[in-house]
Amino acid sequence: MLTVDAHHHLWANPAAYAWLDDDRMRSIRRPFTVAQWQAQLRAAQVDRSVLVEGGRCDEAESDDLLRWAAEAPQIAGVVLWADLTDPGFEPRIARHLRRPGGERVVGVRAQIQAEPDPDYLDRTDVRHGLRVVASAGLAFDLVVRVDQLPAAARAAAALPHVRFVLDHLGKPEIRAGPPGLARWRGPLAALAEQPNVTAKVSGLVTEADWTSWRAADLRPFVREALDRFGSDRLMFGSDWPVCLLAGSYGRVRAALHQVLPPLSEADSRAIFGGTAARVYQLGV
Repeated sequence: MLTVDAHHHLWANPAAYAWLDDDRMRSIRRPFTVAQWQAQLRAAQVDRSVLVEGGRCDEAESDDLLRWAAEAPQIAGVVLWADLTDPGFEPRIARHLRRPGGERVVGVRAQIQAEPDPDYLDRTDVRHGLRVVASAGLAFDLVVRVDQLPAAARAAAALPHVRFVLDHLGKPEIRAGPPGLARWRGPLAALAEQPNVTAKVSGLVTEADWTSWRAADLRPFVREALDRFGSDRLMFGSDWPVCLLAGSYGRVRAALHQVLPPLSEADSRAIFGGTAARVYQLGV
C-alpha cells in the first residue's frame, strides 16, 4: 500500500519565520532539513509526502521548497505560499511551474487564518485568485479558523472547479472539549457538503492540550470528519515538525490509527495515501 504524508514542513532558517519567535515555539525554533525528514519517513515506513509552505510568506521560501523537492524523491508534491490578491500572482505561479522542481508544485496556500476578517474568502479579489489557482491546474489549501469555515463553504460552492483541501480539519478547539466540538461541527458539515472539498486529518495534537492530550480527545473530531467527508475525501498529514510541540511523529500517527474505527482495506488505502495521491495529482 502506498503511504503518503499529505502535510509537513521544512525550514532552514527559523529566524525567517516570525511565528517561531513566540516563546512557546522554542523547541522547534531550529532548522529542520531534508535529511531529517527522510529519516522520519524511513522510520515510519511512509513512501511519499507533500511539503507545505510554513508561514514565512515570501518568495524566498518558495525557492527553498522547490530546491528541496528537486533533491528528495520522497517529496512528491509541494504546496507554495501565495498572496491571492497580488496582481502579479498569475505570472508568478506560471514562473514557478517552469522552474527546476516546478513539476512537483501541486498546490497553493495563503495564510487565511491570519486574516482578521472571517469573510475574507468572500472578497472578489480573493475569488479571482482562487480561479487563477484552478486555471494553473493546482489545488488550494485552506488553512482557516473555525469562524472562517462558513466563508470557505461559500467559496467552494461558488467555485466548483477549484480543488479545495482543508488543512487541520479547520483547526477545531480540541482543548475546549465538547464546546469546541459543538462550535466546529456545524460549519464543518456545511463545508463537507461541497464535493470539491477534501480534508487533512493533520495538526490536531497542537489544537489539543500539548502536554496532557490523549488519543481519546481527538476521537470525536476525527469520527465527525470521517462521517462528513468519508474516507475517499480524507487524508493523513503529520504536520511535522510542528507536531513536535505536542508529540512525536510516531505518536501522532499511532493516535490516528487508535481513534479511527475499523477500516476496510480500501478505506485505509484512501486515508493513508490514495486521497492525497488523487487530489494532489501526485503521479505516484
